Amino acid sequence: MEVVESMRDPSVKEAITRIPPFAHVEAEWTGYRAAASKREPLPNISEVAKYNEMVKECQEPTTVLYLHGGAYYLCDPATHRRPVRKLAQLTKGRCYSVRYRLAPQNPFPSALLDALVSYFTLLYPPPDAFHEAVKPEHIVFAGDSAGGNLCLALLQLLLQLRRADSRIQWFGEQRAVPLPAGVACVSPWLDITHSTPPWHGEDPHPFDYLPKPRPDLMAKIPPCSIWPASPPRKRFYVDDDLATHPLVTLLMNRTWEGSPPIWMCTGWELLSYEDKALAMKLAADGVPLVFEEYEAMSHCFALFLERLPASQRCLESWASFIRSAVEDPTSIEARTTTIKARTLEEVPLRVEELLEESLEEIQAAIVSQVGEGVEKPENLAKL
Repeated sequence: MEVVESMRDPSVKEAITRIPPFAHVEAEWTGYRAAASKREPLPNISEVAKYNEMVKECQEPTTVLYLHGGAYYLCDPATHRRPVRKLAQLTKGRCYSVRYRLAPQNPFPSALLDALVSYFTLLYPPPDAFHEAVKPEHIVFAGDSAGGNLCLALLQLLLQLRRADSRIQWFGEQRAVPLPAGVACVSPWLDITHSTPPWHGEDPHPFDYLPKPRPDLMAKIPPCSIWPASPPRKRFYVDDDLATHPLVTLLMNRTWEGSPPIWMCTGWELLSYEDKALAMKLAADGVPLVFEEYEAMSHCFALFLERLPASQRCLESWASFIRSAVEDPTSIEARTTTIKARTLEEVPLRVEELLEESLEEIQAAIVSQVGEGVEKPENLAKL
């Protein structure tokens, strides 16, 4: 929490008072059973035996720490089993899909703490764990939408811990804080404040299903024990004075230097602007970045429009990056491309020209709009 506190806006005088307790964090191990049919039930054996059988079918050491999307208040590992299973199949490894705490009952930094606990669980297994210790160079963080935000927040937290030369007390021992082999995000949600230009204006987005914020609908939510929050706040996920914290709105980070390779994809969607803004920053900071923009595609399209050629192309690229990050990291070459919808033709882009505005201008606009109170309450469901 000292590191989280050190990264907040110095103009906010109050310290972070909402410190979540450590919690037991559940997760699902997922592998690909090549000989299993779609309707075949799980074998009637113990959970330990299931895990051991899963490991036998893993051909590579790749371990994907998966953080699901859902705007931080929706979804679960159960809702994301199909794409997670597909990643396990394509990477020939295994996935560890985390059931992190959700808002509004558990606002920031609860989910981030759960993600850190999950990473350390892989690195340094507790006494009752099924698995043996996983090498950090075999782990890749992956997630979609809010899960992409959480992946990148976890990465930035690790970078900050390493800058401070910190170690973490874990089951009675002081443990080092290594970096994973890479991070791979689909349509990451990077501006929690909804301050970037696509969120403003009345017209619906022509290629996306995500609705723009509707304060009138928010006002119609019947009060209950979990909302409105106490003390009151505008957003489900975060207290108002932390909306621009660099571990919440990822566009506010000063540097990503020292990061492992990152893969990001976006569609022609509401989040594409903020995804491009981060891509420009990552490239400027020297991070090995693979950035793919999919023409005429919606938010997280590859996770549910599975039969589209563009979706298959996206999933294969996602998994290929994960495999490369673990098996041959030196083979990863930075590139920025648009993938054409009909032909899947790859058109190179100049990463520094993705947006006309600089990140500094975007950050200033976020701070200005949040300070003026013009940001809208959060009521979006993101996959």
